Amino acid sequence: MPDTESPLFRPLTVRSLELRNRIVMSPMTRSHSPGGVPGPDVVEYYRRRAAGGTALILTEGVAIDHPTAVDNPRVPHMHGEEALDGWRRVVDAVHAEGGRIVPQLWHVGPLWGAMTADVDPDLVPMRPSGVWGELGVTSYGEDYISRASAPTRAMTVEDIEQVVAAYTDAAAAAARVGFDGIALHGGHGYLLDAFLWEGTNLRDDEWGGDLERRTRFPAAVVAAIRARIGDDLPIFYRFSQHKQQNYEARIAHTPDELKAVLTPLKEAGVDVFDASIRRFDMPAFGGSDLTLAGWAKKVTGAHSMAVGSVGIATTLRESRLQGSAPVRNNVPELERRLGDDEFDLIAIGRLHLADPSLATTLRNGAELPEFDRAVHEAVLI
Repeated sequence: MPDTESPLFRPLTVRSLELRNRIVMSPMTRSHSPGGVPGPDVVEYYRRRAAGGTALILTEGVAIDHPTAVDNPRVPHMHGEEALDGWRRVVDAVHAEGGRIVPQLWHVGPLWGAMTADVDPDLVPMRPSGVWGELGVTSYGEDYISRASAPTRAMTVEDIEQVVAAYTDAAAAAARVGFDGIALHGGHGYLLDAFLWEGTNLRDDEWGGDLERRTRFPAAVVAAIRARIGDDLPIFYRFSQHKQQNYEARIAHTPDELKAVLTPLKEAGVDVFDASIRRFDMPAFGGSDLTLAGWAKKVTGAHSMAVGSVGIATTLRESRLQGSAPVRNNVPELERRLGDDEFDLIAIGRLHLADPSLATTLRNGAELPEFDRAVHEAVLI
C-alpha cells in the first residue's frame, strides 16, 4: 500500500517522545565499545540508521554500574564521564538526523559468565535464589551451559537495594546525556526476568514466592527510575516468555497471568511494553491469534511494541545453522496488525544491519534485502 496509507508511517507520541513513524531499531548487542566507552564508530553506526528514516533507536544493552552487570569489557557503560561523553556524541548525531534514541539498561544476572569465559574469577555472580533454572532448548553449546549452571550465591536484600540504586543512577545519567527515554531489558533470563520466572526465583521472602511477589523487584526498579527522572521521559520495558537457557520457559501461562505480571510494572511507570518473541506474528496463547505484544496492550492498556523476523522467514537460531535467511514479504501482515491497533510499534533488528536506510526502503516499497550472516556479524562485532 502507498506510504501515506500505511500504519507504519503514522506518528506516535508517548509522553515527551514524538516519533515520526512506528519503525524502531531493535537492540542488538555489539560488544564494540572497548572499556565500556562508545567511540566514533558507534556514533556513526547509530547515526546512519536515524538518517535512513527510522524513528526510534533502542541501543544495545548498556551496563549499569554494578560489578556483575555485564561480563564483557566491550559492552558500553552508562556510567563514568568518558562513557557518558561518548553517548552524548551518539545522541547528538541521532538528533541531528531527526531520530530519537533510548538506551537499554542491562544487568545480565544469572547469565553473567555464560557467554564470555574471560571473567573476573573473584566476582561471584548473583541470582535471585542462586540457581540457574531448568535447562531446556538452547541455541548455545555445552560450554555456555556448564559455565552458567555453576552454583552461585542468592541475592541478599542489600544486593537488591544496591542494584535498584544502580539502575536508578544509570537512568538519571541517561537523562542528563539527553536520551529521549529509558529502556530496561527485563527478558531472556537476565536479572529482572530472573525474578519473574519461577524457574530462577525460589525465594520465600517478599521478593519471591507467588507470582505477585515475583513482580516486586522489577516493579521496584521501574518505580525508583520514574521517581528519579520525573514524568517527562517514557519508560520502555522488554519482557519475554522464553529465556536464553530455556526457549520453552514461560512467565505467564494465560492472559490473566500476563496481566498479573505486567500490571504492577505499568503502575510503577512503564509506558511501552517491548514483547520479545522470535516471530512478531506468533500467537501468544491458545484460542486466539493475538500476539504477545497484542496481549500486553490488551491486558494493561499501555502501548506495546512487537519484534521478531520482520521480512525474514527463519529465526535467528535457524539462520545460524543455515548461514543466511531467505526473505519473505510479511510486511502486509505487519501493517494489518498495526492498522488494527493490536500493537503500536514494530522493532526490527537484522534488516537494519543489512539496510541502514530500512525505513526509507519500506516507505518506497522497494525489495527487502536478503539477510546474510557474514554481513550481520561484520556490523555487530
